[in-house]
Amino acid sequence: MNRPLTGIRVTGLEQYMAGPYCTLLLADAGAEVIKIERPGKGDPRRSIPPFVEKGGVKQAAGFMGYNRNKKSLALDIAAPKGQEIYKKLVATSDVVVENLRPGSMDRQGLGFEDMRKLNPRLIWAVISGFGRMPGFKGPYSDRPAFDIVAEAMGGIMHQVGFADKPPSWTIYGMADIYTGMVTAYGVMQALFARERTGQGQLVDSSMFDNMLALSEQALAVYSVSGQVTSRGRLRNVWPRGAFQTKDGYIALNVPDNTIWSRLAEAVGRPDLIEDERSKTAPARSENAEFLRPIIEGWLAGKTRAEAVDSLNGAGVPTGPVYTAEDIFTDPHVEARGMLMEVDGIKFARTVPHLSANPTLPAEPAPKLGQHTRPILQDLLGYSAAEVDALAAENVVQVVDA
Repeated sequence: MNRPLTGIRVTGLEQYMAGPYCTLLLADAGAEVIKIERPGKGDPRRSIPPFVEKGGVKQAAGFMGYNRNKKSLALDIAAPKGQEIYKKLVATSDVVVENLRPGSMDRQGLGFEDMRKLNPRLIWAVISGFGRMPGFKGPYSDRPAFDIVAEAMGGIMHQVGFADKPPSWTIYGMADIYTGMVTAYGVMQALFARERTGQGQLVDSSMFDNMLALSEQALAVYSVSGQVTSRGRLRNVWPRGAFQTKDGYIALNVPDNTIWSRLAEAVGRPDLIEDERSKTAPARSENAEFLRPIIEGWLAGKTRAEAVDSLNGAGVPTGPVYTAEDIFTDPHVEARGMLMEVDGIKFARTVPHLSANPTLPAEPAPKLGQHTRPILQDLLGYSAAEVDALAAENVVQVVDA
């Protein structure tokens, strides 16, 4: 299948979520992604539940979802012979995506500055908690980080949850997934720039930076007014949030007086359009406890579907608060092809849709070392006997059919 990145080779020095999600996007776009994993262990996410059993073999669902359409090279890059293989592979690659412990590749002489000497066209995307680019390192650059740390320090957690409760996280791995998307975008920019200059470059993607960038509205508000946007309720927008119906919740947002007028008419309270307690957004926010029972009183006699249809028909953008089960049965999800089947299991497809390439490849996530032999023999020129010897020394792990 010919896709936008067909012919681009990516080496993945990756584990857990952010790096693998980045290379998943590149693989779905057609790139050949070679994932380097430790022999005998592999990506730690191979061992994280929940598991799916297929053909008597347990596979981690999270690993399967993030590593489809990739090749697995089981290689010990700490061994001298493993480093030789690694250097040969990077010399043939267009892109390296790295999200290992900060500085670990540089300390071994295997990082960007060393590898670009072998391959001046190399694009090296490094994902970290707090940023790695020379000249832009800060006091936290050598810290490890997980997604929740980036959400906390980037200003996201302070805005999520309720005013009388502790700060809350958003969804598991949100900072990782968003960072993977931003990094793939950075790789695409670097590939485009290389077409003009012939030179590769470093793409520095920090989870902290990316979460801070997502907090842009709160930062703008503080810069302009000195107000600190906090969780619970916005000062200048209401209604906004989830509201209960007969069989669940709907979500709606009223950003201005026009939409408020439509909502007031829809719930049978046109008097609220000019009521001083609800005439303006700040007034609505101040008097939310007066207004919420009115809105939910109207919703109490309606199902989610009835409320959504009624409010959308009135020009108030509204949607149901879905569970995963709801998503699996939604006809629009099916029409958009947003659940793709891979090896008999459904996963969320990556986005966006491209009219010239609407269907994504769906190769299952590889077994550990599944592609070691073909990569070494067909791409790097090793003989079968040499691969066997490397496997005997535990430099590589081979899976033969």
